[in-house]
Amino acid sequence: MERRVAIIGAGTSGLVACKYLLQFGFNPTVFEADDGVGGLWRHTMDSTKLQSNKQAYQFIDFPWPSSVKEDNPSHNQMLDYLNSYAQHFSLIPYIRFNSKVIHIDYVGGESTEEIKSWELWGGNGRPFCSKGTWHITVQHTKSLSLEVHNAEFVVLCIGKYSGLPNIPEFPQGQGPEVFDGKVMHSMDYSNLDNDTAAELIKGKRVTVIGSHKSALDLAAECANANGVMHPCTIIQRTAYWFFPDFNSWGVIVGFLYFNRFAELFVHKPGEPFLLSLVATLLSPLRWGISKVLENILKWKLPLKKYGLEPSHSFLHDLSSCLLGVFPDNFFDKLKEGSILIKNSQSFSFCREGVVIDGEAKPLETDIVIFATGYKGDEKIKNIFKSPIFQNHILGPATSTVPLYRQIIHPRIPQLAIIGYAESASNIFASEMKSLWVAHFLDGNIEVPSIRTMEKEVKLWEDNMKQYAGTYFGKSCFANFGISYHDQLCKDMKHNPKRKNGIFAELFEPYSPADYVGLTRK
Repeated sequence: MERRVAIIGAGTSGLVACKYLLQFGFNPTVFEADDGVGGLWRHTMDSTKLQSNKQAYQFIDFPWPSSVKEDNPSHNQMLDYLNSYAQHFSLIPYIRFNSKVIHIDYVGGESTEEIKSWELWGGNGRPFCSKGTWHITVQHTKSLSLEVHNAEFVVLCIGKYSGLPNIPEFPQGQGPEVFDGKVMHSMDYSNLDNDTAAELIKGKRVTVIGSHKSALDLAAECANANGVMHPCTIIQRTAYWFFPDFNSWGVIVGFLYFNRFAELFVHKPGEPFLLSLVATLLSPLRWGISKVLENILKWKLPLKKYGLEPSHSFLHDLSSCLLGVFPDNFFDKLKEGSILIKNSQSFSFCREGVVIDGEAKPLETDIVIFATGYKGDEKIKNIFKSPIFQNHILGPATSTVPLYRQIIHPRIPQLAIIGYAESASNIFASEMKSLWVAHFLDGNIEVPSIRTMEKEVKLWEDNMKQYAGTYFGKSCFANFGISYHDQLCKDMKHNPKRKNGIFAELFEPYSPADYVGLTRK
């Protein structure tokens, strides 16, 4: 059987997947809809920069160049870094740019009934296992011509935060159709070139719908353009925990939450009884530390004054990968009045603007921008042509995409998904998953039965729900990222203990630099 591998997407996940597959002797083809690498980093606002410190957001064996002095590089610097990575490891010849994958279809394999009867993944538990191949329908974005490519294995690296925007639905006569101004999603705004985006908002009354990072960044960009003459209004339903910066605060959070000792406070999926008992006994300490952090943030920042004080705990956002960093000078803009915040559970449109629940007068506005996220699960579902595989991807509304090791679906053969589950450093998480996939395709990793995988997937999801509570909405293993990477290391037959000395192993935060020894076959 041939071992052709296709990678869909040339963002951070696609690049690192390509790098390791080449290293393990494969000859992958990468399909990328854009005309360059970078994925989401190619479609961001001009003011976007890396939220975390660059040392925590870098490839294992490719550090940031010394010419980048900033702790939080801009999106242009991030794009340069990704391009340098692609050039350094000679990945460009394997990428087909301007090639948008319309859908993938599993063809020529076992019947639906045979697949349902499988006890092992793909029939025998191996990556190149069954008689089927993936047919990948690709559209050239310039000529619009269609081609079909075949591969025995597919690695999906399409991300969740692009392509399919999440826009709220409104009753008839209360939606954007009655509004005289312009309505768009933050995705459409980010896709504009800098000059066009600046011209669009200049001198306009802008209303942003949302409360997370993209909403705050949008408001800050509008405030920089228009000042107090045309303040930007944020309409938010829920406030989240944000840091004033990630440099000093990132160090604090790293030592409090992202080391082995801190993970003793957390129940982990399938852990032994003794570790579970330790986590139960130490959980009040973890709760107390988080309450201290909450109080420091409330004391340091005027959160309550501006309606930015969350009603839920800091731990909920940590457990849901929802922690963020305020844009530069954000509170100065609130103080001067160039940004206004209104809290409301609902709103509707009218001819002049938007009607906010509880307010007598409409908010007059020229542009409404939805910063309301993306339908990431549905985006992944839609790439499959088979309704059966679509149903495997998009199950109950209360679930996420069920992936063993956060990488492979127990019921979909010859396919891996990288970049779906999130952690404290997504670029590093994607690299570890790519290493695992390369080892798996090379025959170095055995996976258990489908039922065993499904039980483990359920354990992980239940654990995430336990900590995220009502804010559960995506796969996030930030609570136990070290333990997760330990498991990947064990699968790859590497020592998961990466530090020198017991004290460092217990109390120092882990970073990509600790895993340098894993990057060779």
